[in-house]
Amino acid sequence: MEESVSKVPPSLRLGSFKSSLSGRSTPKSSPTFRRLHSSRTPRREATSGAGGIQWFRSNRLVYWLLLITLWAYLGFYVQSRWAHGHKKDEFLGFTGDPRNKLLDAEKNARRDLLADDSLVAVNTGTNKTQVSSDRKFNVILAKKGNEVSSRKKRSKRARRNLHKMRGKPKEKMNNEISDTEDQEQEILLTNSTYRLLVGPFGSVEDRVLEWSPEKRSGTCDRKGHFARLVWSRRLVLVFHELSMTEAPISMMELATELLSCGATVSAVVLSKKGGLASELARRRIKVLEDGADLSFKTAMKADLVIAGSAVCASWIDQYIAHFPAGGSQIAWWIMENRREYFDRSKLVLHRVKMLIFLSELQSKQWLTWCQEENIKLRSQPALVPLAVNDELAFVAGIPCSLNTPSSSPEKMLEKRQLLRDAVRKEMGLKDNDMLVMSLSSINAGKGQLFLLEAAHLFIDQYPLQTGSEVKKSLDIRHDHSTLGVKHHLRGLVLKSSNGDLSSRDLRTRNSHRRKMLFDSQGTEEQALKVLIGSVGSKSNKISYVKEILRFLSQHAKLSESVLWTPTTTRLASLYSAADVYVMNSQGLGETFGRVTVEAMAFGLPVLGTDAGGTKEIVDHNVTGLLHPMGHPGTQVLAENLRFLLKNPSARKQMGMEGRKKVERNYLKKHMYKRFVEVLTRCMRSR
Repeated sequence: MEESVSKVPPSLRLGSFKSSLSGRSTPKSSPTFRRLHSSRTPRREATSGAGGIQWFRSNRLVYWLLLITLWAYLGFYVQSRWAHGHKKDEFLGFTGDPRNKLLDAEKNARRDLLADDSLVAVNTGTNKTQVSSDRKFNVILAKKGNEVSSRKKRSKRARRNLHKMRGKPKEKMNNEISDTEDQEQEILLTNSTYRLLVGPFGSVEDRVLEWSPEKRSGTCDRKGHFARLVWSRRLVLVFHELSMTEAPISMMELATELLSCGATVSAVVLSKKGGLASELARRRIKVLEDGADLSFKTAMKADLVIAGSAVCASWIDQYIAHFPAGGSQIAWWIMENRREYFDRSKLVLHRVKMLIFLSELQSKQWLTWCQEENIKLRSQPALVPLAVNDELAFVAGIPCSLNTPSSSPEKMLEKRQLLRDAVRKEMGLKDNDMLVMSLSSINAGKGQLFLLEAAHLFIDQYPLQTGSEVKKSLDIRHDHSTLGVKHHLRGLVLKSSNGDLSSRDLRTRNSHRRKMLFDSQGTEEQALKVLIGSVGSKSNKISYVKEILRFLSQHAKLSESVLWTPTTTRLASLYSAADVYVMNSQGLGETFGRVTVEAMAFGLPVLGTDAGGTKEIVDHNVTGLLHPMGHPGTQVLAENLRFLLKNPSARKQMGMEGRKKVERNYLKKHMYKRFVEVLTRCMRSR
C-alpha cells in the first residue's frame, strides 16, 4: 500500500486536482480553472500604468469627449486670435514683422503735419529731404499692395474679383492721402514763417534735468483712499480719439494712475486719430482693438466705465442697447462746452449713472440745456477739475511724489532755471525778450488769429509811441532856435547851482534817459516773441492755419516775432522758457483749461478771455489779466501785453500768486480726492 502511494506522481501529491461541481477534477494551471476562479484571485499581469491605459481604451466615450473638447478649444482660440488680433498676417505666418512695423511707423510719421525731416527741409530752404521721404513712402505703399500676391494661390476668378474690389477704394484712399499731404506741403514749403519752428526739446530736458518721465514707475499713493478704492477693480476707459489734446491726455493719465494703484484698465478708442498710441503702449495701457462687441463684453464685466468726452455718446448708446442695465455703471466725464456737443449727446444723458463736469460754469450751462430739453438726470452731476500731473509739478519745483533727496523741490528750481536758459538759447531769444506762449490745437475756437492781431497792434503802436518820444527829444534843436536851446541849458545850470540838481545827478539822469532810449530801440527790434503750438496736431484746421499764415505774410515785422512748435507731450521745457501764457478761447470760452493751470504752476501770468473756465481759474489783476472775446478783445489784449512788458515786477508777482493757487487747488491730490466721491457713488459694491 505504501508503495502505491509513493508511486503517485509529484503533481498529484501536491494536490493539483480539485473537485468541481461536475464531479471532475481540473488542474489549477488549466485555462478552465483560471476562467472559473478568476473572481477569487485577480491576476496582476501588468503594471498599474498599463491597467490605466486598458481602462481608458475600454471607455471610448471619455476618449471622444476629451478629443472633442480639445478640438473646440483650439477652434475658439484660432477664431478669437483672428477676429480680435491686430496682427493677422503675423498670426498666420504670411508676412514678417519688419515690413509691418516699418509700414506702421511710416504711416504715423507721414500723418504728422511737421516731421523732423520736413523741418530740416524748411529750415534749409530746400526740399531734398522731403522728396526722399515721399519716395520711401511710395515704395512702402507698393509693398503693401503686393502683399496679397505673396499669399496662397487663388483661383483666377477669385483673384479677378479681388482686383475689382480693391482697385477703386485703394485709388480713392491714395488720392485722399496725397491731397492731405499736398496741403501740408503747401503749408510747409510756401510759407517762410515755418522757418522759425522750434522744438520739441525732450532731449534738452533729459540732459539738463537728468531725469525723464519714461523712467518713472508709477506715482500712486498706496496709502491713500483712492488707491484702496480701486485696488483689484476692473475699469474701462473710453477715449474718443488719441490726439494730444486735453481730453485724451487727461484720460491717459487717469488710466496710468489706476494701473499704478493696482486696478485692471482696458481702453476703448473710438478713433485712432492722433499720436498718443505709442504713449499708451509705453505706459502699458491695454487698448481693445474692437470698439463694438469686444468692448461691450469687457464693459459688462467691469466695475465702472468712464467715458472721457461728449463724443462718446454713440458708443454709450450702442452699449446700452446691447446691455440695457449698462447705464448704471457709466460715469460720463464731459470736457466740452458747446451746444453742438450737447445736441449729439442729449439722447443718452439721462441713461448714465452720473455726469462729471470740469467747472461750475460748464455744469450750469449743461443743466440749463437739460432743463430746456426736459431732460431729467439720474443723479446730481459731480465736479472734477483737471490738475497738474506729477511730471510737470516735479520740474516746476512743486513738492510731489517724484521728489527724492537728490531731486528736492529746491534743486529742481535750480535745474528749471538752467533748462530755461538752454531752451531760450536754442530759440534764439535774448534776455530782454518776453516770450508769450499759446499751446493748443490751431482752430478758430482757440483764437490764435486774434492773438496775432493783438501782437500786431502792440508791435505797430508801441514803437510808434517810443519813436515819437525819441523824435520829440531830438526835435528840440530843430523846433527851437539856438538861443532857446542855450536858455534851456542855462536853466538847468542855474537849477543845479541852487542845489536842486547837481551836475552829477544831471549826468546820471541823462545816462538813464539814454539807457531808456536804448531799451526802447531794443524793444522796437525784438521785445515781443509769440510762440504758437501745436503744429501737427490732428485737431488743427488746415483752412484756419492757412488764414493765419496769410495774415503773417501781410505783416513781415510780425512774422519775424512769431515762433512755432510741434505738438508734443514734453511741455516742461516750453513752460520754463516762456514769460506769459495766453488762453484766448472764443465762443463760450475754454471749458476748463488744463494748460492754464500748468502755466500757472510754472509761475507764468495768464492773459485769458473773460469767459468759461478761464474766468474761474484766473483772478483778474491777481494771477493774470482778462480781456473780452472777439475783435473787441484784441485791443485790450495788446494793452495787457504792453503792461506786462513794461512791468516785469508785476509779471513776476502775478506768476507767484498763480503758483500759490495751483498748490492750493489744482494738484493731482486735489483731483483724485474729488474722484473718490465719484467712484464711491458709481462703482459697483462687492
